[in-house]
Amino acid sequence: MMDYSKFLSALSQNPLLNEWAAKLPEQIAQGLSETRYGDLPRWKQALTALPELTPSEICLDASRVGCNGDVTPSQREHLEEALKGLHPWRKGPFELFNVHIDTEWRSDWKWNRLKDSISPLKGRTVLDIGCGSGYHCWRMRGAGAELVVGIDPTPLFVTQYFALQKYLNDPSVAVLPMGIEHLPAKLQAFDTTFSMGILYHRRSPFDHLLALRDTLRSGGQLVLETLVIDGGLGDALVPEGRYSKMGNVWFIPSTATLESWLKKVGFKNPRLIDVSQTSMDEQRSTEWMQFHSLAEFLDPNDSSKTIEGYPAPKRATFIAETP
Repeated sequence: MMDYSKFLSALSQNPLLNEWAAKLPEQIAQGLSETRYGDLPRWKQALTALPELTPSEICLDASRVGCNGDVTPSQREHLEEALKGLHPWRKGPFELFNVHIDTEWRSDWKWNRLKDSISPLKGRTVLDIGCGSGYHCWRMRGAGAELVVGIDPTPLFVTQYFALQKYLNDPSVAVLPMGIEHLPAKLQAFDTTFSMGILYHRRSPFDHLLALRDTLRSGGQLVLETLVIDGGLGDALVPEGRYSKMGNVWFIPSTATLESWLKKVGFKNPRLIDVSQTSMDEQRSTEWMQFHSLAEFLDPNDSSKTIEGYPAPKRATFIAETP
């Protein structure tokens, strides 16, 4: 049901990752412990309820698996019911046998902003930190990555990954139940590391940037996406309480400040490739994510501010290389 054996076999073939592969079964068992996560049995039931289907086509560039002709109306109904048992779906969207999983985030918009600016992923070993259900992992694989390792400590998102993997059946992509702190120190094994939507959740942005650097081989590329504010060198927002109703937001720098942070920890040639204001079309509640979303996080009288009065979410993407 939640079987990593084929992925671990693929990982063990990489000379830079084989030692970690030997330790992963224990880490995975801890990350998917039913003692720690009481909802796991319910999510596993949703996995078990997924119908046995064979896709006639897979298009990772469109996050589409199968088509309407591959399912009967009854199978489609059962598929949708089982997938909704894994609510809330945050990152996507996905199309499974004509079931449209309309996720909270239009993660395809984020991907489109960066895909033409990063080093080509063909043949690369890639790490995606805080990957959620693995939406971007599949896009990376679709762009030609040889091996994609996603990590996320939230068991629900790992379960959602396995729902997709049931039909994609690709051992070169995995979402592991862990955070960056569980990676071996100074791994220096990946060609490209993505950290998207993570930096502002870290109490020490420098420690996070150093940890990112240590995942990469010499000459490897970092793709960093995070919240930013308008301002000059040295400017950063440290919210006194919550930010956009999030309690774990610590530092939101200006783009100039973030560029200087990247240089400070040793990244080479950091460059800004995109700045985008987050809109209520990009992040919103749907039938697949029925909790509050961006519309409830902003000032109802002034959408340029959060509910707490801070600048509304704006996101920047940087790329940089290791020496």
